[in-house]
Amino acid sequence: MNSTNVARPRTATFATLLLTGALTLTTVVFPVAAEPRSYAIDPDHFSVGFLVHHIGYAKTLGMFRKAEGEFTFDEATGVLGPVRISIEAASVFTNHRKRDEHLKSADFLNASEFPTLVFTAAGATAVANKRFRIDGELELLGVREPVTLEATWNKSGEYPFGGNPYVMGVSARGSFKRSAFGMNYAVDNGWVGDEVELILEFEARRR
Repeated sequence: MNSTNVARPRTATFATLLLTGALTLTTVVFPVAAEPRSYAIDPDHFSVGFLVHHIGYAKTLGMFRKAEGEFTFDEATGVLGPVRISIEAASVFTNHRKRDEHLKSADFLNASEFPTLVFTAAGATAVANKRFRIDGELELLGVREPVTLEATWNKSGEYPFGGNPYVMGVSARGSFKRSAFGMNYAVDNGWVGDEVELILEFEARRR
């Protein structure tokens, strides 16, 4: 009688351990699946700006008035998927007509032969809370060179206008040397700076 009473707790304990182990294994082998979603950048809320030194006195602020882009993003894991941003070269604007025409010419953007600037990236690296480093490539004047954007995920949520779509807001900064793309006009004499600072601000709607 005593022997039987002692054996039962041991059997129950062994069964409990087996069940616990099985549950643990299930948790490890079958993690929660990521759910990346597709986003399209809203062209009405997409600002692509740049800053370039002018003879060393001050920086000229310009922008491109036509651009579009798309990417995928998983809010739960913070994983950014493929990114593509396309910018229309002829949409360059610096609030000075003659300068804008010069920027469209073969000395700079050569917009007639190369109508678009394209930035692409396969993904991103999280560097802090809601901050990411996006190592990608910029195609300019038919040349592809690595360009890195430092991006901040500002906010996501239901938009208060237009049927309440789900919107994500992003600020990004980067830079590149235009001479790396063969854009050498006025680099040697220092009249126009070689480094171009990029400014991107946009809202993207979840599809």
